[in-house]
Amino acid sequence: MPDRSDLWVGEFDGDRYQERFGALAASGFDVHGEAAFVMGLAPAPESVLDAGCGTGRVAIELARRGVDVVGADPDPSMISTAQRLAPDLAWVRSDMAALHLDRQFDVVVMAGNVPLFTPPGTQAGLVEGCARHVKPAGRLVCGFQLNHGYGLDDYDDHCRAAGLELVERWATWDRAPFDGDDYAVSVHRPADSSSRP
Repeated sequence: MPDRSDLWVGEFDGDRYQERFGALAASGFDVHGEAAFVMGLAPAPESVLDAGCGTGRVAIELARRGVDVVGADPDPSMISTAQRLAPDLAWVRSDMAALHLDRQFDVVVMAGNVPLFTPPGTQAGLVEGCARHVKPAGRLVCGFQLNHGYGLDDYDDHCRAAGLELVERWATWDRAPFDGDDYAVSVHRPADSSSRP
């Protein structure tokens, strides 16, 4: 699965990034594992914020499955490509730390190593920005590669500081058990939601 690491040239090239996923899909690779994971949560979400949405791959697939979705990304090229691919969806160009949509979502999802593309030292703001958009009974879902300067201890600390607690953790988007692998998909919820049915 490609990430953005080999496409960095000051800003990302949204069309080039999207072409790589198009080629993967054409070869038969399932590029919708993140959307399937989100839809597999119980209850299935009716609303999702795709935080760090890139070119909109996850958001577009979730919308195709009937979800009310908003995509947010700070990169102009990524948002431009997303708008071209799905002009009827809501796209917002913003850093997550600064994002205030005045609404909350059943799920906020960060797919594609979003914390690793946040400037070093700003991940706490990223997590806080995501947390403020999670409904009281909602979930924050995040998948990223480990051993790249930002790890699970830091991420969990930032989630706790934002009022979230860990619900489950997997090694892949298709729910392979996590045993300290180099990738993790974590599901957090607002800490006070544990007392709710």
